[in-house]
Amino acid sequence: KPLSLVHFNSKPILSGVGAARMCQLLLGCTTMALVAHSAGFSATYGTYCMFVWCFCFAVTLVVFTLDVTRLHGCMPISWDNFTVAFAMLATLMYVTASIVYPVYFLRSECPSEGCEVRNYRIAVTVCSSVCSFAYGAEVFITRAKPGHVVGYMATVSGLLKVVQAFIACIIFGALANDSEYNRHIPTQYCVVVYSLCFAVTVVVVALTVSGRTSSLRFPFDRFVVIYTFMAMLLYLSAAVVWPVFSFDKKYGTPGRPEDCPRGKCPWDSKLVIAVFTCANLVLYFTDLVYSQRIRFVSHSAA
Repeated sequence: KPLSLVHFNSKPILSGVGAARMCQLLLGCTTMALVAHSAGFSATYGTYCMFVWCFCFAVTLVVFTLDVTRLHGCMPISWDNFTVAFAMLATLMYVTASIVYPVYFLRSECPSEGCEVRNYRIAVTVCSSVCSFAYGAEVFITRAKPGHVVGYMATVSGLLKVVQAFIACIIFGALANDSEYNRHIPTQYCVVVYSLCFAVTVVVVALTVSGRTSSLRFPFDRFVVIYTFMAMLLYLSAAVVWPVFSFDKKYGTPGRPEDCPRGKCPWDSKLVIAVFTCANLVLYFTDLVYSQRIRFVSHSAA
């Protein structure tokens, strides 16, 4: 009897999403095989890239299997919200891995291991880059379209939540890389801003993916709009405070020190944090605009 509940579903294979996922699996498997065979990886950056490729391949395989067998209906989550959120996250992770790997492992001249290793690394970079487009294609296909009823994560606002959380993780990585944030109280305030906004964003995504938003005692859409507005104001303050206490002559260093080692320079970390703080500020502002549009459409329809 339990076996009779498992039905083969050909729709995920014959659809555009199914084609995108099969490309993801093929390219992901190829990338990992090339790295394991001869391209190689090492240090923290290489480990991160390998984690991205393995993690995304494993989750995509599970998603594809559950979709084909229709067993996803047994899972206590909002399946559509989960798949589009993961596809967005995988796109971002693959893009970063496709940038990080060639920066640290690919050179124009042949390495000591031989030119064959360089060719393998070029192939890894190409496969990883193409796979990021495959995940992006899934996001494009499943995104919200006019007149269609979709989950919150498929809307622009929902997808931006994933990007905001991902950028916050990049900021945390830069903070941990000897950013000297504990030298001034205002920069410690910025860390609180990043942590608070990240935590609430993750809660919003988790509630949406778990399908628990309807059980809340307050209107979820209003909460999201209010939170997005508050997060925008907090990031606006951080976008002003962090550069002042990092690059002003009175508190920091305006230019990059000449004796600063690459990869372990506090000034570089401060610059990365400043850039991505401004990026997240723009994302929260855009999110707020689209959140207002979503509310306006729903009210008009009512």
